[in-house]
Amino acid sequence: MSKIGLDQVRRPAARWLLSASILAGALAATPALAQDAAGGEGEEIIVTARRQTERLQDVPASVAVLTATALTRTGSTKAEDFTKLTPGVTIVTGTAEAGDTQINIRGMNGARDAESSVALVVDGILKTNTAQLNQAQGTLSQVEILKGPQGAIYGRNAAAGAIAVQTLKPTEQLSGSAALAYANNNTWIGRANLAGPLGETAGFVVSGMYDRSDGFFRNKFLNNAAVVDDHRSWAVDGRIMADVGPNTKIDFKARYAEFHGASLPFNAAFALPNFAAVNPAFYEDVNKHPFNFYNNIRPTNDQTSFDISLKVEHDLGKAKLIGWVLYSNINQDLVADGTSADFARYISASNPAGQAAVNQCFASTAALTGYAVNQPGFIGALPVPFLFAPTNGSTFGPYSPTTCDGIQYQLRKQKDVSGELRLVSNGTGPVSWQLGGYFLHIDRTTGVSLGADLGQGVIKQLYNAPTSTNPTSLLLADKFNTNVFAGFGSVEYKPNDQLNAGFALRYDSEDRKTSSLVPTATDPFTGGPINPGQAFGPLRPQQKTFSLLEPKVTLAWKPTEGLNLYANWGIGFKSGGFNNQGSSAVVNASFNNGVTPGTINAGVSITDQYRREKSSAFEVGFKGSLLDDRVTFDLAGYYTRVTDMQFFEFFVGSFGLLRVVSNIDRVDITGAELSVNVKIVPGWRVFGSGNVTESEIKKNGSRPYTVGNKSPYTADYTINFGTEVTHDFDGLGKFVLRGDYRITGPTWFSTVQNQIRPTIFSGLLPISQLSAFPPATGNANYALSRRDAFAVADLRASLEMGNVTVTGFARNLFNRKFLAEVIPAIEFGGSFISPGARRTVGAELAYKF
Repeated sequence: MSKIGLDQVRRPAARWLLSASILAGALAATPALAQDAAGGEGEEIIVTARRQTERLQDVPASVAVLTATALTRTGSTKAEDFTKLTPGVTIVTGTAEAGDTQINIRGMNGARDAESSVALVVDGILKTNTAQLNQAQGTLSQVEILKGPQGAIYGRNAAAGAIAVQTLKPTEQLSGSAALAYANNNTWIGRANLAGPLGETAGFVVSGMYDRSDGFFRNKFLNNAAVVDDHRSWAVDGRIMADVGPNTKIDFKARYAEFHGASLPFNAAFALPNFAAVNPAFYEDVNKHPFNFYNNIRPTNDQTSFDISLKVEHDLGKAKLIGWVLYSNINQDLVADGTSADFARYISASNPAGQAAVNQCFASTAALTGYAVNQPGFIGALPVPFLFAPTNGSTFGPYSPTTCDGIQYQLRKQKDVSGELRLVSNGTGPVSWQLGGYFLHIDRTTGVSLGADLGQGVIKQLYNAPTSTNPTSLLLADKFNTNVFAGFGSVEYKPNDQLNAGFALRYDSEDRKTSSLVPTATDPFTGGPINPGQAFGPLRPQQKTFSLLEPKVTLAWKPTEGLNLYANWGIGFKSGGFNNQGSSAVVNASFNNGVTPGTINAGVSITDQYRREKSSAFEVGFKGSLLDDRVTFDLAGYYTRVTDMQFFEFFVGSFGLLRVVSNIDRVDITGAELSVNVKIVPGWRVFGSGNVTESEIKKNGSRPYTVGNKSPYTADYTINFGTEVTHDFDGLGKFVLRGDYRITGPTWFSTVQNQIRPTIFSGLLPISQLSAFPPATGNANYALSRRDAFAVADLRASLEMGNVTVTGFARNLFNRKFLAEVIPAIEFGGSFISPGARRTVGAELAYKF
């Protein structure tokens, strides 16, 4: 590969051929790699991937399925578990807080703080809050992961794909199950369900779960307390299904859940190669970072979730009318240490109101002089950045043990009301069709508040007065209202068992409004407004409507019973929206000025309004079976062009921190996937799959110099393989051994990749005590900020003895150390990195009746 020129690789045809060759080589090197589609011996998999019941082998698209058997044998309960079993799908979840989940399917990622690109559909109802993506959804009976644009079929925010979940239905006789597991780090997991009849025409299901752990890491400053990645959560789900007359069925569901744990388990890794002459840790490979946590603030994350829904189906004879309504209310907030100590926000004050924080900053630093923090960090005698006091100054890094970095409080509240009405044909002829409409109202409040740390704890509200014990110094807070209207329809023509053609069309219109919740107040440290955007005038309400027509075409041909050739094309859509007002002003004033001392010309463009995302995706493939279904396979190739891809950007500076969504004007994505499942002998099967994705940024007005780089958050490849062995021991029970091995390829998490960029340090050098050095000395090089490839093995062994099952399990069996996420803060000169889960070993006892 080293002999292949970069220009060649960047050509679409060359990239696709290279992708296919790498995939083929990887699969050839591993015997019988395959996607775990089958749930167990002899199971025929029935799916509802296209809103109709059909065999998996007949679906003209790439669909990964976990049956009830596979869910049990892999211990899968939520999206984090499903995705790591699926080729071409990766997930980042829980690295900031519990509701923060981004799923990447074939190079398309759900940007943090924007809408998801993957729809979550539970028992036919579309969930609308991204915080629900990685929540357990009751007792699962089947999970289907669909790839490619699914908006025309599954609705809103399905541009990259959809996760369709089915949960346990009422049983004709009283039945139930319970399981309790214990693992290292004081990890306890419990779950239970009870199902049965309610008279002759109705039934119920009640499910509950509990999950807690002390986590893998400890806070050294807080007496090695388990407050870094600890959590405890619980949920209760209820369901009632009933026949109301001969033609009508109702499905009523309610769910309540709570999460309490830590937030922001990040360390910083600097990317300043010219500073490395003083200390090599200033230019660090993120993959080799030793994680240490010592912040003086106990990070917390609290979330409550409530949903209630009603679904009604009425048989009209030749058609069926299906309608549902959903109410969802999710509230969450987090408290954590700040990030701005190195930029001296809290070491000076323009008025007496901020002096208490300045005094506390100096006192805490003096008390901690010489305290060991991550290199190149050093707490000197003065809380002054090392640039201005090289001899006795400090390099704090973010989340330090002193009070000089302040405190952050983030809030997100969202209430949704949604509904859908769908008319579905009920005939058995060659033509089937669907027609319907959808409505959604979102009421969302978000806020990020940064305040001084007076050593007296946190006041959990967005604005605190200058005379309080937690005075606010920066506030971004807005109220968002969204109304969504959509109409959709589809028709499928199947003249015989060999041919199948479908066309679907959906029109989405999202009307979005935003208004600022920031009061007119003064920052007690800078003397300026509490939101920098207010310096340019009042923050006024904004409104915009985003809409798009989304067609999808499907063709399939079955030349033989064991072979299905298919092709798809579709348009995906994700609405635009608004960043917190004042975001653009903060970025421009801090990074694009270049005139004011201490500033730079970063050349980054951020707006308070980001554009809609549109994708055009093609997929061709074939699937089939051989040797009386002992071998099943699925091979697909795809090409997607994404316009105005939404991407999360993170900024850190003297203002504190800022989270925004920007747009990448155009990204081209090509790739290939192969899945195989082989039944070697009765009781033993092997399975595996592989995906290779090549992507290229073609245009990026936000950061023009990133053209030619890869789509962020996209692994170069994923490879899954494993085996499952079952054996009946007469008189004892059935033994089941399940092993899964996942390799995730190298991943960039930013549009800035092998580039050198100016940073805040570049601006500070000319006005510091190190002014003899040219500004370029403070430039950052992000070549070492890519996550390396890593592999994780999971193993489960169970003995099923009638109603009782005993299981031993190991997740990340070999304790592979990897990164969950790398968030480069480009103008800061480094990245915020969070560690992936380490080894978990435990045992589970389950009972069913």
